[in-house]
Amino acid sequence: MRRFFTPGWLGLHALAIVLCASFLGFGWWQYDRAQAGNDRSWAYTFEWPIFSIFVIVMWIKMMRDELSGDETRQAPKVIEEPAAAAVKRELIRQHEAEDPSLAAYNRYLARLNAESRG
Repeated sequence: MRRFFTPGWLGLHALAIVLCASFLGFGWWQYDRAQAGNDRSWAYTFEWPIFSIFVIVMWIKMMRDELSGDETRQAPKVIEEPAAAAVKRELIRQHEAEDPSLAAYNRYLARLNAESRG
């Protein structure tokens, strides 16, 4: 439970409490306006408390995720290279072995292409 008393978590707790209180206050304000005859405020009377419930649900979800210590949140240890890049590298290697001047010209064209896009 100590992990929820770090400065970052205390800030999140404070933010969640302030948002919930504000959203409920806005709902009450819209209820007062609806009672005064503003028909559009009836929709907002129910909308603001739903926002407050959403904040509470997300707050609980964040705390559960922290407690479960999801392994999926960690970055992968080995970043796999797409197969297309490996194939492209192999083709370049074969072209350089066949004709070095053609490979140099292709590198020149690739560099020009990259410069024109950048």
